[in-house]
Amino acid sequence: MTDAPIPDDESLTRQGYATPRAAESILLIACGALAREILDLKERNGWDHMALTCLPAILHVHPEKITQAVEDAIAKHRDSYDRIYVVYADCGTGGLLQTACERLGVEMIQGPHCYSFFEGNLAFAAHGADETTAFYLTDFLARQFDAFVWKPLGLDRHPELREMYFGNYTKLVYQAQTDNPNLTRRAQECAERMGLEFERRQTGYGDLETTLTDWATRNAT
Repeated sequence: MTDAPIPDDESLTRQGYATPRAAESILLIACGALAREILDLKERNGWDHMALTCLPAILHVHPEKITQAVEDAIAKHRDSYDRIYVVYADCGTGGLLQTACERLGVEMIQGPHCYSFFEGNLAFAAHGADETTAFYLTDFLARQFDAFVWKPLGLDRHPELREMYFGNYTKLVYQAQTDNPNLTRRAQECAERMGLEFERRQTGYGDLETTLTDWATRNAT
């Protein structure tokens, strides 16, 4: 798998991923950080009836904006699809996204965040207190560490703040969705920059795959 740029909403639409179909059409409203994985699952399983539109991944830096952005996307596309699903976990919204989806009658993926559902929510929860000092990276964050972690925290300008941000962490856990030596190397470099121990954990797509499979095949004829 190459490190090609993650497609944005406009390019996904041009490719036909967000073109409504006449019967049992499905739209996934997803975090842009999951675009690569969702497109891979769509292609691998031939889910041509399942379209995808992505909200900017940078919303994770501003979780207070996620709920409204998802609500706006649902309102925009609701009349064009038979079913809409939200591919966000709680993601720091404090339950507000779940409340909004319930009010709108739209199902969302379960879990507190993508780190949990990539590993599998049950497996992740089983770690319990053992993981309270772990910092997680996914494939996406291994690629985009500077843009989504280092620069938003100001560490590119003030590296002396590293201890303040990461001093309570003991290890970086790289949850690998793919077997990519280049991403493993990048994740190791991130751990070194943060001054943390490194652990690689092959998770695959976890509950993302099982959830999308359920949604894609539900009511299938």
